[in-house]
Amino acid sequence: MTGTPIEARLRDVLTRARVLDRDLTGLMTDVTAAEPLRDSVLRPLTEALVTVGGNAETGSDEPAETGDPADRVWDLAKDVTRLRVEPDLPLGVHEAAAALQHLAWLFTEDDDARTARVAELAEIQAGLPPRIQVAPNGPYLVTNASRVTDRLGETIHVLPQTALCRCGESDTKPLCDGSHARIGFSGAKEDGRVPDDRQEYPGNPVTVTDNRGLCAHSGLCTDRLSSVFRQKEEPFVAPSGGRMDEIVRTVRACPSGALGHLLDGQQPPPQQREPAIEVSLDGPYRITGGIPLVDADGAPEPRDAGASTEHYSLCRCGHSRNKPFCSGMHWYVGFADPPPSAEPTLYEWAGGLPALTRMTHIFYDKYVPQDPLLAPLFARMAPDHPERVAAWLVETFGGPKLYTEQYGGYDHMVAEHAGKALKEEWRARWAQLISRAADDAGLPTDAEFRAAFAGYVEWGSRIAVENSQPGATPPPHMPVPRWWWVCGATPGARVSALAPTPEQPVTELPAENEPIGFAAHIQPLFREMDRKSMSFMFDLWSHDDVTTHAEAILARLRQGTMPCDGAWPAERVDAFARWIAEGNPA
Repeated sequence: MTGTPIEARLRDVLTRARVLDRDLTGLMTDVTAAEPLRDSVLRPLTEALVTVGGNAETGSDEPAETGDPADRVWDLAKDVTRLRVEPDLPLGVHEAAAALQHLAWLFTEDDDARTARVAELAEIQAGLPPRIQVAPNGPYLVTNASRVTDRLGETIHVLPQTALCRCGESDTKPLCDGSHARIGFSGAKEDGRVPDDRQEYPGNPVTVTDNRGLCAHSGLCTDRLSSVFRQKEEPFVAPSGGRMDEIVRTVRACPSGALGHLLDGQQPPPQQREPAIEVSLDGPYRITGGIPLVDADGAPEPRDAGASTEHYSLCRCGHSRNKPFCSGMHWYVGFADPPPSAEPTLYEWAGGLPALTRMTHIFYDKYVPQDPLLAPLFARMAPDHPERVAAWLVETFGGPKLYTEQYGGYDHMVAEHAGKALKEEWRARWAQLISRAADDAGLPTDAEFRAAFAGYVEWGSRIAVENSQPGATPPPHMPVPRWWWVCGATPGARVSALAPTPEQPVTELPAENEPIGFAAHIQPLFREMDRKSMSFMFDLWSHDDVTTHAEAILARLRQGTMPCDGAWPAERVDAFARWIAEGNPA
């Protein structure tokens, strides 16, 4: 392509990107201030120009540009995107287009303008098929993805061309920031990886297939159906240990595609799901809906002939032994996303929309049809009833207002029960079986969550019975209720009797002739678990709060009732008393 129009266009966008990078230095808040385009735009464009035979050396006559940097970013994003749709160009163009599209989105503050710009970029790329392309030693280049979500099921806004981090080191995860080039990331498979080996475990009528080479070790199968998928036992799979519907449901939930099944020896049709990418918590990208996965040349990524192409898991930590597929190494390297909020909602703690939808499907697909009380009651329910109930729970437990926005909110829920004359025995059975479904779905089992969950199930189901009686007049136009933790009992608010004893913090206490202060000597004495256990009353890391309650805290310290897992040594109690005596210095 040397001397071609393509080379000229590449040289033009690279030159403009260099000038823009220089002008943006120091102006950016959402990305690195120094050379903000160096790794994500300049490097891939330079590599692309060299690949087509061009000279990428920096010239001394780079022209100055005028105009608003945001407008220049937008113009450059469009021009590089137009290059991206050209056939057979190096993948560096795709990577640069992804970075510039995202940067243009960041620079656009108005929501309507953002929507219009995304639509314009989508129009430029409209002729490209949706797919995920694995860049050699680089990111996952995602084209025209229709849905990307976090582990709670909430939408992550991505552009028509997106680069997802594969090395695990990006500061803008899940988006790529070019870190793979800085750290010398390798996308090669390791020679010592578990080989592809599809084993069959015959059953009647279900035969389970398992390929350990594809397993991402999510643990969903062993957690949800341990009688069939037996951890640390041989053979790993015992099809006679569960019902057919339970086995099929568990196999279909396998995110990596390592598990499969045959019915009477025949391969069943694949699941029909909308294409989606889930960024799982501390783990891989989970792909569903048959999004094509291709290599650098556009050919299907090699995998076992029996492996699912409808769903698969892609490494996100950068350490898989079976790249690009996840091999479970994120567990061993301690790959972690930013920690959740200190006081999560019930919705967050439960696992969001995916977890609650999983629970409602188990309830309505497994328990209701076989129950003599509930089966007739739900015989004519709408096909999307499990999704509706999950949306209600999402909103009730503190998540997005899904039920209000999609189904009509409180008034619609009241109308669904009006005149049905629900009976107490139906309600009691519903409450009993939804709790079993929560167990099967892997919802948290800690006492705090289950107290709140059971409290809502009892309260909500009794209100539903009340509203359903003939002549009932529920108050109209109420908001969807918002449920919370019971009596402030949040996760981490107490020390579990089964938890290992945490180490005491190493804090140097001041000598008698040295000044004592809260920040240097008192706050470090209180562990995070101590802070959480008292958070319903005051903050042990707050100088003002501890000053206000100092005498009461000292009394409990002297009694040995605080902290709750063991008394302080005498020298620490004395230091706290001295801090009070000296006027609670900060």
